[in-house]
Amino acid sequence: MVDTLDKAERSKRMALVKNKNTKPEMLVRSMVYGLGYRYRLHGNKLPGKPDLVFKSKKKVIFIHGCYWHRHENCKLARLPKSRLDFWLPKLESNKLRDQKNQKLLHDMGWSFLVIWECEIGNQDKMKEKITNFLSPMCEETNEIH
Repeated sequence: MVDTLDKAERSKRMALVKNKNTKPEMLVRSMVYGLGYRYRLHGNKLPGKPDLVFKSKKKVIFIHGCYWHRHENCKLARLPKSRLDFWLPKLESNKLRDQKNQKLLHDMGWSFLVIWECEIGNQDKMKEKITNFLSPMCEETNEIH
């Protein structure tokens, strides 16, 4: 299938895609703050530039878009209809980069939690997941794929 937009229109549309302060990120940040936790944003000194950094706990949270980070078995992670020769390697490299950064964080003694875009709708489950992860009793074992 051929792209329905010309190169200039596609470029303009792609430039609108945000990588910081997205709606899912803002919802999670609000929830975490409401639970009483304080954090730093976009840890640019840590692998993967985590969205939320809890330095004293050595824990970070990533808020991932299902499409861009290839959430397995998720309807939001559908493939595009055109230019698969470009998109498949691009999206796969995003996933591999995430895995590499998670391993680096783990090796540095940091714990991480990934919150997927599709999980954000269930507020009660999200609060429980975040509270369990940030709890001092939590001995979170990072699942590296």
